[in-house]
Amino acid sequence: MDRQYVIALDQGTTSSRSIVFDRNGMVRGMAQLEFPQIYPQPGWVEHDPDQILYTQLTTAWQALENAGIQASEVAAIGITNQRETTLVWDRNTGEPVYNAIVWQCRRTAEVCAELQKDEALCRILREKTGLRADAYFSATKIAWILDHVPGVRERAQRGELLFGTVDTFLLWHLTGVHATDYTNAARTLLFNIQTLSWDQELLDLFRIPASMLPQVYPSVGCFGETKVELFGRSIPVCGIAGDQHAALFGQACFDEGEAKNTYGTGCFLMMNTGSRPVFSERGLLTTIAWATAKGPVYALEGSVFVGGAVLQWLRDELGLIDSAREADLISERAENGGVYLVPAFTGLGAPYWDMYARGCLTGLTRGTSRDNIVRAALESIAYQSYDLISAMAQDIGRSFRTLKVDGGASRSDVLMQFQADLLEARIDRPSNPETTAQGAAFMAGLGVGLWKDVTELKALCRTGKSYDCQMDAARREQLLDGWHKAVGRTLR
Repeated sequence: MDRQYVIALDQGTTSSRSIVFDRNGMVRGMAQLEFPQIYPQPGWVEHDPDQILYTQLTTAWQALENAGIQASEVAAIGITNQRETTLVWDRNTGEPVYNAIVWQCRRTAEVCAELQKDEALCRILREKTGLRADAYFSATKIAWILDHVPGVRERAQRGELLFGTVDTFLLWHLTGVHATDYTNAARTLLFNIQTLSWDQELLDLFRIPASMLPQVYPSVGCFGETKVELFGRSIPVCGIAGDQHAALFGQACFDEGEAKNTYGTGCFLMMNTGSRPVFSERGLLTTIAWATAKGPVYALEGSVFVGGAVLQWLRDELGLIDSAREADLISERAENGGVYLVPAFTGLGAPYWDMYARGCLTGLTRGTSRDNIVRAALESIAYQSYDLISAMAQDIGRSFRTLKVDGGASRSDVLMQFQADLLEARIDRPSNPETTAQGAAFMAGLGVGLWKDVTELKALCRTGKSYDCQMDAARREQLLDGWHKAVGRTLR
């Protein structure tokens, strides 16, 4: 039977999705399941590893059924995942020793603050990993598990335990292979992005046994084949990339200087910088965008920790809205009324990098309404992205004329128009907003030979809607001044 389909497993922070793509890059079927967020203490975030695996496999089976195809018609599987989220499990039984510690979790902030005091160490981390000492990344999360779960460090030193980000955890359960790709390895604070290898000096710094670490391979290529009992036949896993890297690939940002912003649980700006790493002077990160057998492509990146998640907070914690769509409808008719919401619930990322910043709602008056607060929450996503994009524009010495966007919150016309107004740039939203999954599918298809090269992939990417700036300069300056004053109240 002719195998013309690819399944993308898209394991995100709040849900697992699976999407079936055909050879023309069209979505043929999909499924999605949310799973619980676990908050043991303020600033701590965890996931149940069993729920990650269960929801991902269940959606894969359901997506095949929804697409009306058989596993025998699938050419390959691609995996894309929430990055930095850390799991440790028994290499023989697969049993996790602790919950997954999520990228948003700030439990190791104090440890990182101490590391940041050592300027020489910070330079080493930046030069080797492109990152900074922050609780965002995996290394201190691994160390926390080793030091705080009884008996785990001893088991790790005996070689009994494995570490992995979510892609590695899924791959191990799908295929039995303990591996990851360059993009996910590059988010651990343990991987040297110039030598493309785990760095012993960093392993020693964080006291992490090398025996725990997965093998690292290019993002495009065969990682292994699924166990027959999962799909009734073995399917090769031929593409893996962290979610933001997959989105950059799925947006066909194959040329140096092209950039995208993903509006998901967080917001993630990433720009292709070509075959050599570029280091930021304004708090952005240097990372590996993706890698093929020809070598790595590098990127600059900035992260907003709480993007679309602010709407989840309005829904789940405050009960102000029933859905993200309701927030959009409210914001169409309401102004912010001078209200600013800075959702620094887990600190602020680039360009501020303040682990101790906390959320702030300013400008409240007796006349402030629910609608003003909802509008301020939606606008906060665009303001935080503006700060990132401005920092990146200064690093590269030119402003952005066009920005590609994707992710669930990019469906909001109000948000995208407001973003274009703040940036004085055109926003291009693709016809298929599922570009993260599309990137994983593209990688897997390339890896198995379904598509021959990136030129063929670029032809499959289509713009759905564009937004151009409609705001005058005085109004823009007034709004941004109010936002930056609000941010100032959250720091430290």
